[in-house]
Amino acid sequence: MPFALLHRDGADHVEVLTGDVVTVATLADIPMVPGTPVLAVIPYRQVTERGFDCVDDGAPLECLLVTSRHTEPLANFPAGPLTLRDGGFDLSDDEYGRVVTDVLANEIGHGAGANFVIHRVYRAAVEGDPLAAARAAFGRLLTGEQGTYWTFLVDTGNRILVGATPERHVSVLDGIVMMNPISGTFRNGSGDLLDFLRDPKEIEELYMVLDEELKMMATVAEHGGQVAGPYLKEMARLTHTEYLLAGRGSLDVREVLRETMFAPTVTGSPIENACRVIARHERRGRRYYAGVLALLDHDADGRQTLDAPILIRTAEITPDGVLRVPVGATLVRHSTPAGEVAETHTKAAGLLSALGAVDSHPLPVRGTAQSEEVRALLAARNDDLARFWLDSRAPGALTVPALAGRHALVVDAEDTFTAMLAHQLKALGLTVTVVPWTAAAALGRAGLDDADLVVFGPGPGDPSDLGDPKMAALHGLLGSRLAAGRPLFAVCLGQQILASLLGLSLARRDSPYQGLARDIDLFGTVRRVGFYSSFSAVAPGDVAVTGHGPVELAVDPADDTVHALRGEGFAGVQFHPESVLSRDGVDILRELLPPLLSGVVSPAITG
Repeated sequence: MPFALLHRDGADHVEVLTGDVVTVATLADIPMVPGTPVLAVIPYRQVTERGFDCVDDGAPLECLLVTSRHTEPLANFPAGPLTLRDGGFDLSDDEYGRVVTDVLANEIGHGAGANFVIHRVYRAAVEGDPLAAARAAFGRLLTGEQGTYWTFLVDTGNRILVGATPERHVSVLDGIVMMNPISGTFRNGSGDLLDFLRDPKEIEELYMVLDEELKMMATVAEHGGQVAGPYLKEMARLTHTEYLLAGRGSLDVREVLRETMFAPTVTGSPIENACRVIARHERRGRRYYAGVLALLDHDADGRQTLDAPILIRTAEITPDGVLRVPVGATLVRHSTPAGEVAETHTKAAGLLSALGAVDSHPLPVRGTAQSEEVRALLAARNDDLARFWLDSRAPGALTVPALAGRHALVVDAEDTFTAMLAHQLKALGLTVTVVPWTAAAALGRAGLDDADLVVFGPGPGDPSDLGDPKMAALHGLLGSRLAAGRPLFAVCLGQQILASLLGLSLARRDSPYQGLARDIDLFGTVRRVGFYSSFSAVAPGDVAVTGHGPVELAVDPADDTVHALRGEGFAGVQFHPESVLSRDGVDILRELLPPLLSGVVSPAITG
């Protein structure tokens, strides 16, 4: 009979679930009946429900309809012997290294996104009964691992999944939605933990997934997500860094699952283009890797609940004994092929030790979360982050009278940073509608004219490529709004297109500004802002004469890149004011937006 064994973080027992398995086509089809919990095994291919690309391997969405549920002590699940044979990765280290090089040069380097997760698969054959081997591995994980969110064994009758995942993807309890971005990987015993905590690559990697999950929280929580942390996640062989996000929400939990497919820690950012990049470079399906295991239920008051860890550090075993252990590395601008190859080996080691494929002795942690120096390094990571996402505030505390009640239409260019931007604009007093660029193109100029302010948002891609339908549409929409003299604000890709329409040159940066925070001179004031870009406008001075009048420019004196611009009725920024990296993001919006709607023009461009 199909069953599941679940051990959740901190519990002194294992939950035993049994029931019947049904296969459904979509997340919306997952049965939700009070009194019948459902454990859904959600494959990566479900990301197509959001219209995103994937290599479709046909892995089914299976649901265990729980008819019996009880707990048993941990001692009832002893570690046991098991043997694997013919083990090895499907891609050699050299092959995986070449993929890393290709993604760094041709995707991140050309503006496709900030980070991407590319996976490889350890394959082997299980000696003897696959279920007995899985039970032995489950027992070994219970005794040999630590810091896991869920340790589990699920047997649907068609496949067995056994793993110890460190990461909650999303949960809903008492109306509170929570997410848990984890990133940065230190191999215990490999060096000094303090050096790891100071490493810019590891710090920026966590910031980027924090931003990406804040985008998701901005969609599924009424006021976005509030950030807590960072913390250390200490496991037997690895130590990670993590944040916790929380916000109040009211969506059906199946919709929460849909809107959060899938975690940036296993895909990349921005998510939609990350899925394209994954399909291009992996060229094979992911099956359940990067999907989620989701327990859906109702509480005593009849409210829906959800607990959904990410399917990583997980082995899939077929009834005939074929085993797959997929692992991935997050590729960012600082990545090296050798470093990412090593990370995949490290991530595989914990589970492979439980499966008997590598040495099972855990390595020591060189430092603990209780260390004063560790706590100080973690706390310091928030010093330059945006308090908008870290602090609670009274409703209306940030309202700007000049913006209150006015309508902003935000055009999403395939980067849901626009959801975070919408929360900031609402906090300033605007009413906000977000539409994808395709819908904005269908509205045309007349539809955009109804908005007091149109915001052209960020997105991946080359702004000069007019053969790209998205770029052609955005050039047309932004050009029409500019020609009409109606207020507009442009962010990142939006600014690049605005700058080109004003006659400024565009250039690709020698080194991508993906997930980079820095201080800049913004029209005479030093501001801390976060960049996610590979392209920028360039100009030699601080004022440009254009067909739409004089334009004031905030230019980097080191390389003439344009950080921001403003003219009569329009403004743009190359950075992301909505990013958690932009400490001064809300203040910048408070400065730049009111003049667009009031008709006040900067003295620098009026002479």
